[in-house]
Amino acid sequence: MTALPGETPGTVGTDTPQDTVSPPDTGAEGSAHADAPEAPGATEPPGDAAGAGEPAAEVSDAEGGQADTEDAPVGSPDADSAPAEVSAGSPDAEAMTADAETEDASAGSPDVADADADAENGSAGSPDANAVTADGGAEAPAVPELSEAQAELAAQRELRERIEKRKAEKTAPIAAGTGLSGTAAELLAAVRAVESGEKSGTAFFDSPAPAPATRRPTPAAAQPPRAPVPAAAPQTASPEALDAVRAVLVEGGAPEALARPAVGVLGEQAAELLRTDPWQLLAVPGVRPEQADGFARALLGAGCGPDDGRRTAALVGWLLERAALQGHTALDAGAVRAALAERAVGDPDAAVRNAVEEGVALVFQEGDEPAPDGEEDEEGAADGAGLAEDADTDREPAQVLLGLDRYALAEESLADGLARLVNACEKAADWAEAAAAAPSPSAAELIRTTAAAGLVAHSGGEAARAEPAALIAAARGLGLRALGATHSEDGRRRLASAVGDPDTAVTLAGLLSGAQGPGRDEDGALALDLLVVLDAPQLDVENAAVLVEALADGTRLVLSGDPGVLGSAGAGRVFADVLAARACPQVVSRTPDPGPIGELVSGIGIGELHQVDAPGKEVVIVPVRDAGEAVHRTVQLVADSVPRAFSIPAEETQVITVGHGGAAGTRALNEALKQRLNPGPGRFGGFDPGDRVVHVPAPGRAVPGVVRSADAEGLRLDCGGVPVVVPQERVESSVRHGWALSAHQAAGMRWPAAVVVLPGDAAQGLSRPWVYTAFGRGERHLSVVHGVDQALPHAVAQIPAQERTTRLRPLLEALPTPDAAS
Repeated sequence: MTALPGETPGTVGTDTPQDTVSPPDTGAEGSAHADAPEAPGATEPPGDAAGAGEPAAEVSDAEGGQADTEDAPVGSPDADSAPAEVSAGSPDAEAMTADAETEDASAGSPDVADADADAENGSAGSPDANAVTADGGAEAPAVPELSEAQAELAAQRELRERIEKRKAEKTAPIAAGTGLSGTAAELLAAVRAVESGEKSGTAFFDSPAPAPATRRPTPAAAQPPRAPVPAAAPQTASPEALDAVRAVLVEGGAPEALARPAVGVLGEQAAELLRTDPWQLLAVPGVRPEQADGFARALLGAGCGPDDGRRTAALVGWLLERAALQGHTALDAGAVRAALAERAVGDPDAAVRNAVEEGVALVFQEGDEPAPDGEEDEEGAADGAGLAEDADTDREPAQVLLGLDRYALAEESLADGLARLVNACEKAADWAEAAAAAPSPSAAELIRTTAAAGLVAHSGGEAARAEPAALIAAARGLGLRALGATHSEDGRRRLASAVGDPDTAVTLAGLLSGAQGPGRDEDGALALDLLVVLDAPQLDVENAAVLVEALADGTRLVLSGDPGVLGSAGAGRVFADVLAARACPQVVSRTPDPGPIGELVSGIGIGELHQVDAPGKEVVIVPVRDAGEAVHRTVQLVADSVPRAFSIPAEETQVITVGHGGAAGTRALNEALKQRLNPGPGRFGGFDPGDRVVHVPAPGRAVPGVVRSADAEGLRLDCGGVPVVVPQERVESSVRHGWALSAHQAAGMRWPAAVVVLPGDAAQGLSRPWVYTAFGRGERHLSVVHGVDQALPHAVAQIPAQERTTRLRPLLEALPTPDAAS
């Protein structure tokens, strides 16, 4: 085998301008990004104190439309902190439509098509050079405010009420799922309606969709009312609503292109919302705080300032949403206050208090148990959130977190549901024979453990996937309704083949939507006795909550996956939290991954990158000097070398690289591969029949496919034998060429051959989970186009998975065990 990475000679590429892969996001490992419609945003007008003479701030990737992450980590200091006032003026409409290069080079930052965040200057939360600036103009009119003492007393009363309410709710079933939307909300509503006897198991699904949730308005004494904002976007926007929003956007100097995404996020009343509260524009993907500030100044003039309650509440929500894109379900309150201060907020404590009162954020205390009378709980929460200060106390406050209600409710619902499965399961005595007939000791252990527990965590590599397959086959042999759910269609086919029955495997998305699986029983629950979820690290907290609530008491749930791979695209770290909390029996596979690729990947998993014996050239290192050579050698490998040496056609070889932008990112590689493998004019919106593509039907799901044709209905794809029609208005934001993918897009799938491209400008985007995931995608052959010199072994040895801030682990640890409950 060619010398391993780090031992190859040659210079590292120096492609740094504009298209270079961005520095790693110092937020959570596996940052989560949601695919969204194209949303050009607003930029600061020229002439601002901090932004004069500087290029307009990038807003969103015109191809992906996802909010960028140009800022430094939440709470981190920035030398270019924003001044204390908001300058007058309107945003530059032309600059607001700028096409931003968005990349996912951060360690573990997941990709959803090209909807990844631009992390060129760090991660979410800190201001950039074009942050809100001062102009010394007219001050905002006086707004009635409570005194500091009155505000503190009111805040403490509010906290005590919340604490008592949450304590009371601990003894009652958790009303979970109210923070979810779309199909997830409908599914949860259906389950609750059936369980209460209000509706039959089928009636709910024929009824109209539930009304969207609204946000509590701001007290009139403090700020103008904040009109309700729907939590779920309408499927279609009326022409009247679009025209009204366009008028408001033009009046504020924003581009009309924002009209459709604004209506999609804010609902039919978007025009009224934006006029009374211009900072609601921050809810549109791709719009940044300084751009929303410019829009607000144009509409409100001198009537707004940096401490406007509408602005501060929107900023808190924006910070938490950005954190969710990085995988966090909550943020430390101190980090939020620091980020607000850097955004020119004069009183971050008051801003946090206002956001909590508004219902924009929830506050949680993590750490020590409260005192019996509850006073310590109240004081700790107030102190940590910055809502009350006591300089005389020596007690160290517990950590206080701020979170969005949708993730808080999902985590609490999930913890409650997992405890229900653990406590409702009865030990099965008739599985012994099935365990004795298992194909491996690890499979036998998994079968025996599942027979005795309602929830089981199973971990292992690719070869270990045979063990859940053996469990499913054994359970079905006992007459049980057993099913396996995977992250991708490719995983579903592999699982069905291992079990030997195509009806035993579904995709998780298909199961949750009802398109696949056994359907519902008379009580509205999934008609299953055993569900095995493979690729469990890809399970985010909201989908996990929906899934668990759909399982009836007594159903066994097995979460199976490889802890070393990149995390979920959505917020949360469900599998890692379940393992860390030791909330259930754990089975660790003793089945090693075979061959040179398996040996290489296994070493990476423990932080070691070493040479492996590959007599059949199963692993090949191709050194390159720069990004241009990396693209050239990649095309050569896919089109010539791999097909000739291994008889693997080009359509079965997958290219994987660190970022979408850059001289050797997915865009550049896909362009070069298309010219070589399927040249054409791109007559179907940039695509031709035969093009390999990746379709993103929902955030976190990347479905490979091939273009077949296009007509008035949209672009027609073949996704693993399943015909898919992508509407014309969704093609630009949800379909990309797919010869080259990012590691996050490739997670949960495998190909006969994989070519991993590591140009010099990708060094800062590497981490152990990234390398582990990318190198493990090839079944028979792995080529590494290597130009990062010592950065690769350094990443494997020194850059592990970044932590995500979540609440699931302490929630699980606080639940009573089956023995304690009895």
